[in-house]
Amino acid sequence: MEQVRDRLRGRVAVVAGATRGAGRGIAAGLAEQGATVVCTGRSSRSGDSRIVSDYPRPETIEETAELVDALGGIGVAVQVDHLDPEQVSRLADRLRSDYGRIDLLVNDIWGGELLKGAPATWNTPLWRQDLDAGLRLLHLAVDTHLITAHFLSPLLIGHPGGLIVEITDGTAEFNAATYRISVFYDLAKASINRLAFSQGHELADHRAAAVAVTPGWLRSEMMLDAYGVTEDDWRAALTVRPGYPTAPPGFAYSESPRYVGRGIAALAADPERDRWNQRSLSSAALADAYGITDIDGTRPDSWAGRRD
Repeated sequence: MEQVRDRLRGRVAVVAGATRGAGRGIAAGLAEQGATVVCTGRSSRSGDSRIVSDYPRPETIEETAELVDALGGIGVAVQVDHLDPEQVSRLADRLRSDYGRIDLLVNDIWGGELLKGAPATWNTPLWRQDLDAGLRLLHLAVDTHLITAHFLSPLLIGHPGGLIVEITDGTAEFNAATYRISVFYDLAKASINRLAFSQGHELADHRAAAVAVTPGWLRSEMMLDAYGVTEDDWRAALTVRPGYPTAPPGFAYSESPRYVGRGIAALAADPERDRWNQRSLSSAALADAYGITDIDGTRPDSWAGRRD
């Protein structure tokens, strides 16, 4: 289905954690619809060098903002450590001064990819875990979302139609029945689904909504690098190649970061989006509901193991 354009022209969105991965893909999906996208994160090529990411990666918020511009939106990069309440409070003040409101907040803050460990370390019991690393993971995954919503929600509720999207890994149904890697990771990802449910309860009286959204198997920059491929040749990861790990068969149903971005953009543009309030959704569910396709024209669902 052809992508409809400019349905979010004039809307102001904040993508917290827009530096890379799903956050960058979401910013890009919103840009395709003409949104103004405030891209926040710690990695900046021109900001405060004392604010550093947990990842030694080259991507920056400025690159994401430039991508937003190139795709038809208006990109604004703001360096923020979302674990620091003072920095998030200053972000809220700037948004209030520059725009007077926001229409959409996407909480995609994570930063725990290295802390969750390599697959060989998964399923390690709590009493054998590094406690400091586990608590750091929870701070990055949960505290950041709470701090950001605390300061930015008031900018959403002054007008009808505000939306908060909490990004996690796994739907509420899947996570309720499935142990996820470790106690710390499991708790982090389940908590975000519940956070959206709780926020939706509080926002409903203000004619606003909150939903939780999970991508499928995401071809993030880190994932592509791990398999030694790019977005253009990612299927090569499924083959045996000297010097690189071979992706498991499920990688065949993976998705680009733009896929979940397009789904969230369609959700934000839906005049009846309140029907999704407090729900837990996947990128594939949004694609089915709104006729969204990935950048290659397919509609993957890694949770169901299909690539339509």
